[in-house]
Amino acid sequence: MPRITQEQKRLNREKIVGAAGEGFRLRGIDGIGIEELMKSAGMTHGGFYNHFASKDDLALAVLHEGFTDSLAALEAIRESHPRSARAALHDMVDSYVSPHHRDHPEIGCASAALVSDVGRHGTDAQAEYKRGLDGYFAAITEMLLERARQTGAELTPAEARERAVALFSQMVGAMMVARAVADADPALSDEVLTVNRKRLKAR
Repeated sequence: MPRITQEQKRLNREKIVGAAGEGFRLRGIDGIGIEELMKSAGMTHGGFYNHFASKDDLALAVLHEGFTDSLAALEAIRESHPRSARAALHDMVDSYVSPHHRDHPEIGCASAALVSDVGRHGTDAQAEYKRGLDGYFAAITEMLLERARQTGAELTPAEARERAVALFSQMVGAMMVARAVADADPALSDEVLTVNRKRLKAR
């Protein structure tokens, strides 16, 4: 049989990570097996080990790429509001704490979708999650400092960092609570999102 090219190997790996990203976000890392993931990626079970040593290895790749994509999306929001950090912060909150994000975890941020899984999957997974958190905290800190400069408010880097940590933690928590009751009480789920968007943008 012909040998697979490096380009095809790269594309196959991307397919596996993409399928796993959706599957893990929807059902949790332990909620879906390798055989099902490979089938959804259009490949056989045996091909998995050509790319990853284990399912935990795959989970690290999913976390890495998930946060990389989310941080790129946040940077795009910042770039779309070059003259107003306040508008960028509001856009970030509206995008994250939204019904669409709640209803589509498979394409959403790994921060909320996989937070419970990460705590159960050891220090390597937690380190990858920390990398994503560091990116969010740093970006939001910069946005808060920029807003302070634009509005003439007094804000130290340490104060901005503290606010950034609290703001992002509330965004993640709001999404988790809204998802937890979305089917049982849609109105309550919507209320959780609406109230948190309001409070977050009032900060």
